Amino acid sequence: MSERPYVIDTMISAKAIAARIEELSKEITAEYSDTDKLVVVGLLRGSFVFIADLVRELDLPIEVDFLEASSYGDSTESSREVRILKDLRGAIEGRDVLVVEDIVDTGHTLKHVTHLLNSRKPKRLNTIALLDKPSRREVNIRADWIGFEIPDEFVVGYGIDFAQRNRNLPYIGKVRFLADAE
Repeated sequence: MSERPYVIDTMISAKAIAARIEELSKEITAEYSDTDKLVVVGLLRGSFVFIADLVRELDLPIEVDFLEASSYGDSTESSREVRILKDLRGAIEGRDVLVVEDIVDTGHTLKHVTHLLNSRKPKRLNTIALLDKPSRREVNIRADWIGFEIPDEFVVGYGIDFAQRNRNLPYIGKVRFLADAE
């Protein structure tokens, strides 16, 4: 199968992302100022760059854990079927938890994950998403903190991939598919 050729146009610069993370970290630090330890849960794989930068900015005692959920595979469209591929290593009952998501699109993944984690009885459960596409929402959910609201575009970079490519870009870029040569 041949890959459709595409180019990536910068949508959100690395500098804008860093500035927004600094603002968000101050809000999160204030929200959790009374915690003995915040469990920061990154949703793999797309959030790994975001979570790394975010936790370095938090002025809190933290523990980092990861959960891997999948609803895309190698497609540009959500399958709407959320599968947990890797669960948390630690218990979260009675603990403060912050779920870190790369992008909220249809909302199915975040809704599934928050329902799963709330069933484990955390003291507090909040969510943060680097990107939010409200025009694509199919379920009623919104992250407590949002880095950037974006239009319905297919994006890559800063940890977000297209068929496992482009995660290493330091910015968020819009994928533009090129017309097939005829």
